[in-house]
Amino acid sequence: MSDVEDEGHSTPIQTPGQLIVVVLAAFIVPVVVLSLIGRFAIGESSVDPNSPAFSEEAVAKRLHPVGNLMIAGDSIQPEAQTGEGAVVAAPATASAAPVAEDPAEKAKRIFTASCAACHATGAAGAPKLGDNAAWAPRIKTGTETLYISALKGKNAMPPKGGNAGLSDDDVKAVVDYMVSQSK
Repeated sequence: MSDVEDEGHSTPIQTPGQLIVVVLAAFIVPVVVLSLIGRFAIGESSVDPNSPAFSEEAVAKRLHPVGNLMIAGDSIQPEAQTGEGAVVAAPATASAAPVAEDPAEKAKRIFTASCAACHATGAAGAPKLGDNAAWAPRIKTGTETLYISALKGKNAMPPKGGNAGLSDDDVKAVVDYMVSQSK
């Protein structure tokens, strides 16, 4: 009766040699299949290290940054592009010299860039530019008090209006501009 039971539970692997072949195939077949899928996915059958795509120039071109970080106050030569995307410093010329900007225009430009977000809209209780009623009590305290408030910050306004790159003289010029527009 035990012979009948053994026949119903037999396996296709009958010898130790067959077991070794099945175990090896279980590891090798998936590795080969994944390798072929990977080669198909990248579209290459082999990688040639002497390919022009791996030259030092091609690699440097692919790794070249798209832009440069410039911090306010940095003075660098303007850059010019050449045919292959290489960047070289342009020679300095007499026409590249900075033109002296009118102080009133500079103050207006700084106001627009740094102060207008609050002082044009009245955000966070900031007095609007040109609002004589809002500015009158502040102007009465004197320009030195206004300078200190602008330089050190007051209430919701951070020091220098949040633009730490401004010089003290620039901040004072903007305060003078705002007072002149609000008298």
